[in-house]
Amino acid sequence: MGWIFIVSLVVALGLVYRPLGDHMHRVYTTPRHSRVERGLYRLLGVEPDGEQRWGAYARSLLAFSVLSVLFVYGMQRLQDKLWLSLGMAPVPDHVAWNTAVSFVTNTNWQAYSGESTMGHLTQMAALAVQNFVSAAVGLAVAVALVRGFARRGSDTIGNFWVDLVRGTLRILLPIAFVGALVLVAGGVVQNLAGPQEITGLAGGTQHLTGGPVAGQEAIKVLGTNGGGFYNANSAHPFENATSWTNWFEIFLILLIPICLTRTFGRMVGQVRQGYAILAVMSVLALTSMTLVNVFELQGGATVPQAAGAAMEGKEVRFGVADSATFAAATTLTSTGAVNSFHDSYTPFGGMMTLVNMMLGEVAPGGAGAGLYGMLILAVITVFVAGLMVGRTPEYLGKKIGAREIKLASLYFLVTPVLVLTGTAVAMGNQAGLAAMLNDGPHGFSEILYAFTSASNNNGSAFGGVTVNTPWYDVALGLCMALGRFLPIIFVLALAGSLARQTPVPESAGTLPRHRPQFVGLVAGVTVVLVALTFLPALALGPIAEGLF
Repeated sequence: MGWIFIVSLVVALGLVYRPLGDHMHRVYTTPRHSRVERGLYRLLGVEPDGEQRWGAYARSLLAFSVLSVLFVYGMQRLQDKLWLSLGMAPVPDHVAWNTAVSFVTNTNWQAYSGESTMGHLTQMAALAVQNFVSAAVGLAVAVALVRGFARRGSDTIGNFWVDLVRGTLRILLPIAFVGALVLVAGGVVQNLAGPQEITGLAGGTQHLTGGPVAGQEAIKVLGTNGGGFYNANSAHPFENATSWTNWFEIFLILLIPICLTRTFGRMVGQVRQGYAILAVMSVLALTSMTLVNVFELQGGATVPQAAGAAMEGKEVRFGVADSATFAAATTLTSTGAVNSFHDSYTPFGGMMTLVNMMLGEVAPGGAGAGLYGMLILAVITVFVAGLMVGRTPEYLGKKIGAREIKLASLYFLVTPVLVLTGTAVAMGNQAGLAAMLNDGPHGFSEILYAFTSASNNNGSAFGGVTVNTPWYDVALGLCMALGRFLPIIFVLALAGSLARQTPVPESAGTLPRHRPQFVGLVAGVTVVLVALTFLPALALGPIAEGLF
């Protein structure tokens, strides 16, 4: 009944698409500031009615992110001296670095087991707070790029601090609060309890840690973050209690990235442009979800056939279809949460989770990151179409010249360089190889997945690699930082370049941007770029494993 699961998700998202998209449009366009927001601006020393050029916007974002890394790192190193530490020792320096960068960059890669490493205050004040503000940063960058398309002859693209505060207080906090209540009603834990000794049915005992789980779980999926309170992440019954909470978590994962396309259409004054971008995302997403389900439900290996399904690494509460859909949703976005063990997927099912990230996580992508990634691909498509069929390289009335296409190209190249270089270095040195538990194509796939996940700010993992070593913590931390902030700088520079332009009138040679032809072109360019870039690496890993 996996198709009912997917169809119901589509219907639910369709019902909230317009109201939430319009709400986000009002959030980022209204000149009014609430009393609470004005208090925060005074505390920050910010003039909320003053706008910034793209360079100032980028410097503000980077300064905020650096301070956030230092704060999260410091709390981990000092957590044994903090309230609600539960007796947890200070987090080792290399793990603390990796975790701080991970949560600030919206990656939420975890080289630790949450229930045995982090105290409650560290989880709440350091990690959960970053779940909110890192998502708000992504939204801010997306809105800044949309302003670049919408504005005419302007030197400014908004105010980072206003966008950050509004995204957090007006969008993320209210929805996450309601989401947490729903999850509590579904059986997800929310308390401040320490470890409790539980006696199982067989008479054995184990220690289970409670905590403020539902609150963190709601923003984990809503903000496309992914860091779980427990090591088992959304496969743990305290984080994801039932089949319907599993459905609800996928709904939250897709909610903001999908509805943000409506916000885009409203801000540029052409709602049908938002529908076109949504159509591209939907084509890629539904194709991926279908393929992951097919590969997992019809696993060709001997053991899955004998068992009737590829159930290894999957929760019996969810089954194959619900697990495969969750895996597709979490890798199509930058969420990284998991309710099953991706390392145990069939070779081609696991390959699809890799491909989802290699697409740039644009279908629909992370909170904000999916929209600006898709708009970059739209810019590249318009330019490619101009080269191929003589169309004028324009998008939304803006000329796509040498500067614009260079910035778009640099944006696209950052992630492949990090993924392929990181994988090559790991496979070519003893520190990288020593952490591998598997060899052959599958072992290579595990390394490739780790660097793909880190560089795309996803955070999920194949497993099978001991990544909490100093070498991997440093290497993956660098990939997370560069994979987040270099593309953001290029996006903001592009936003500034577009905002300065005056409108270019449409002509007979202008490529229509709202028809099926444009939707097909953008989807085709996305797939072709990924195939040309990553196919050799995929051939050495999951394809080789699946064929041989």
